[in-house]
Amino acid sequence: MDTTSSQPDAQAEQPIRTTSFAIPRPVITVMQFVIAAALPILLVLINARLLMSETFVTWQYNQPNFPPDVYGFTQDERILYGNMGLQYLFNAEGIEFLGDLTFPDGSPLFNDRELSHMVDVKVVTRNLTTFGFSLLAVVLVMIGVMAAQSTTRPALWQSLLSGGILTVVLIVLGLIVTATSFRWLFTQFHALFFEGDSWLFLNSDTLIRLYPINFWVTSFAFMFGGALLQAIVVGLIGFVGLRRSNLAESEVVAPAS
Repeated sequence: MDTTSSQPDAQAEQPIRTTSFAIPRPVITVMQFVIAAALPILLVLINARLLMSETFVTWQYNQPNFPPDVYGFTQDERILYGNMGLQYLFNAEGIEFLGDLTFPDGSPLFNDRELSHMVDVKVVTRNLTTFGFSLLAVVLVMIGVMAAQSTTRPALWQSLLSGGILTVVLIVLGLIVTATSFRWLFTQFHALFFEGDSWLFLNSDTLIRLYPINFWVTSFAFMFGGALLQAIVVGLIGFVGLRRSNLAESEVVAPAS
């Protein structure tokens, strides 16, 4: 009998053996902690960046309850100059982009103190953007590594669930503070990123006229609100994934018992 033709079939039926690197438990624990701890930071930064858009700035100025400028800016002027302030934070222009702007009488639109602050804001914005993208890359790599192996997926689901819960708790606190003690929150935020009183201005200064306190209350509320909704989704993904992993594990163990 000719057996040569059956050899390929026999070889084809052989299971393909693959080897996978077993991640040490301490490494898994560290990755779980990093993912969970990074989630609230990432979600807040992502939402803050999404809100730093001309669409959102223009939408704010068009709200009926947005306070008018008592010093004379029209709505169109606010939209124009408010969006130019935003553009400066992300373009490659120097401070002359804002420094060359003038009132109709030829006087500068922004004084030296305001221009100095905007330079600081641009630096902080770039640093936070770089930090955010770097942290996001690290977290995505960790998620990919843990998702690639069935043995580490439960730990991944647990980290997403824990991170979601942590974020919800922190964001709820943030929303409460925004609603009850916003000026304190605003002061602490600026004290964290800026030196001394360099961020304090007169009500008649252009920056305050363009971005009054109501502007920031709404911005923080949307930032925290968006992060809260996203954290709930991430937490639910972790909960469902962990539940399915536990059910699958119980089905495997049950016949053996």
